[in-house]
Amino acid sequence: MRNVSFAIALLCFVSVIAVSQPKLLTPVAKPEEAGLSADRLLRIDKMVNEHITNKWIPGAVVLIVRNGKIAYHKAYGYSDVESKAALKKDDIFRIASQTKAITSLAAMMLWEEGKFLLDDPISKYIPEFKNATVLKTFNPKDSSYASEPAKGEVTVRHLFTHSSGIDYAAIGSTEFKAIYAKAGVPSGIGNNDMVLADRIKILGKLPLKHNPGEQWTYGLNNDVLGYLVEIWSGMSFDEFLRKRIFDPLGMKDTYFYLPKEKYSRLVTLYAGGKDGKIVKPETKAYDNVNPDYPKTAGTYFSGGAGLSSTVEDYAKFLQLFLNNGQYNGVKLLSRKTIELMLTDQHVPGTHVGLGFGLETIENDYQSVLSLGTFSWGGAFNTHYWADPKEKLIGLIFTNLYQTPYWSIGDKFKTLTYQSFAD
Repeated sequence: MRNVSFAIALLCFVSVIAVSQPKLLTPVAKPEEAGLSADRLLRIDKMVNEHITNKWIPGAVVLIVRNGKIAYHKAYGYSDVESKAALKKDDIFRIASQTKAITSLAAMMLWEEGKFLLDDPISKYIPEFKNATVLKTFNPKDSSYASEPAKGEVTVRHLFTHSSGIDYAAIGSTEFKAIYAKAGVPSGIGNNDMVLADRIKILGKLPLKHNPGEQWTYGLNNDVLGYLVEIWSGMSFDEFLRKRIFDPLGMKDTYFYLPKEKYSRLVTLYAGGKDGKIVKPETKAYDNVNPDYPKTAGTYFSGGAGLSSTVEDYAKFLQLFLNNGQYNGVKLLSRKTIELMLTDQHVPGTHVGLGFGLETIENDYQSVLSLGTFSWGGAFNTHYWADPKEKLIGLIFTNLYQTPYWSIGDKFKTLTYQSFAD
């Protein structure tokens, strides 16, 4: 009798888990089914439409998921202002730095396979990073510099947490933008005619901004991680993501370079003009990149900035983490690995895990987000967060750079949480 009771209890427990972690994101008939107020959600419409009316953004797609259910999914404005082409919910956006979290997932899948340890020096796999140096002096006239030996080696963990001392091409400090440009190291946004391995090997021979582990510096760390994924897996980074992540999760609209049949779904890239209102870019973005990318074939697979995607595809990726590493009937990571990725790594000056920014006890007073929430964004004014406590995912995508209206992401968070009906 005791065995029968145990079996019944176990079956009930498994059933509860299955209900709380649906295999696929499913839309609800009305937001109240996901614990949100339809009336209060209209405040999101008002806020986004105000931005469009004032020509602060061309358009936006928003998606809110709660308890694995799509509670709100809308498109506003235009994918192309000049032609008045209406933005659609499944249009494709350049997600830039939202690529970083996907790269982190790829690397941690290989960590689970024993391919590396987090505190391995990366010179173990990329010899060019051996004998690292730190910038000492810089001459702006010709971008020449002097350096001195670093106090330690860059580790894999340093890459995940942006504490390596590697800076950013095109958007980093004045010194390193110049040093990287002179050496031919790109930002990763639309640099289609290069090869990742070649550029990372060049990067390994350049100086660091500071000693590894000393502080947080936003840099090309995930591009290095992407190359490491190639080394550890024996596949191109693009192939690994497709076979091991995108296909299993059903992320059918996420690419480094779009197939021609999906060109029409790529939204036009805009910029903030002098008065803050949107303008069609007259010059190339960042390090001389054609704003029409990724409408081309390419060979450079940037783990820090290269992907384009839809809000729904990215929500599937985030739901994997809320489901403790499982989605669409597949398991990509263990629950314990997810816990590690969402643990504060105590980098001076910030609160980051292995691939995400984190809501911690120290910074929780700053926002409405629950403790444990993980988030990031992309250079083209795209934003996301996932809240494990509330089983909530929020995404808002525009494709707009150099804009004074970056705050639309924080406003969207506020308006999402105020819509709770429970």
